[in-house]
Amino acid sequence: MTTSSRPIIRLDRVSKHYGDAVRRVTALDDVSVDIGAGEFTAVMGPSGSGKSTLMHVAAGLDQVSSGRIWIDGVDVTGLGDKELTELRRRRLGFVFQSFNLVPTLDVAENVRLPFLLGGHKVTREESAWIDRLVEMLGLGDRLSHRPHQLSGGQQQRVAIARALASRPAVVVADEPTGALDSRTGSDVLQILRGAVSEWGQSVVMVTHDPVAAANADRILFLADGRVVGDRPAMDAAAISTTMLGMETAA
Repeated sequence: MTTSSRPIIRLDRVSKHYGDAVRRVTALDDVSVDIGAGEFTAVMGPSGSGKSTLMHVAAGLDQVSSGRIWIDGVDVTGLGDKELTELRRRRLGFVFQSFNLVPTLDVAENVRLPFLLGGHKVTREESAWIDRLVEMLGLGDRLSHRPHQLSGGQQQRVAIARALASRPAVVVADEPTGALDSRTGSDVLQILRGAVSEWGQSVVMVTHDPVAAANADRILFLADGRVVGDRPAMDAAAISTTMLGMETAA
């Protein structure tokens, strides 16, 4: 299922099991899917459908039980921890529901954290990009603030700035609006949408919210660890109807 000439993430017959042979739980069951470069892809499904597991293995955060995964052309299936960590740092940006900001660092330091962790000196061009991001995200007057001095929406904006700062190949967002009110959540989704349409990023977002998923170019529906639907952009009402049908069938 290829949506562009160059997939940014490719899963080939990927399965993920937990537990032993007696109590084995299958979270992903022989999944093959391509995530298109320069696209906003939403991943949806009922609780326990495997959507979070899909995101974790697709981002190199968890090992697969079988199958292979490529991220930006790199086969990550057999990579060791050090190589995986380096690849995630260089090619992936992460936005989580819980923000995951470092409480002892101010906004400026949190945004530049990927560079600090990698021991990479920020170039003049990278610094200009970060300054532009900070301005676009409305964080210019918050750079010296610590996370506890910010609202939830501001903290999520910092997390997005951090995710985009190193211009990664793909941004992975796990329920990025789950802890936000609807207005702030809408702002965050517009920023992610802009990352795709204006800056050429690729975004993969796991969400249970049809309104959030309606911002995507493509929606993957999961059930029982399998991709059961692969649809182009849909409005929130159509997504809700599809989800309701899946839960009724289950």
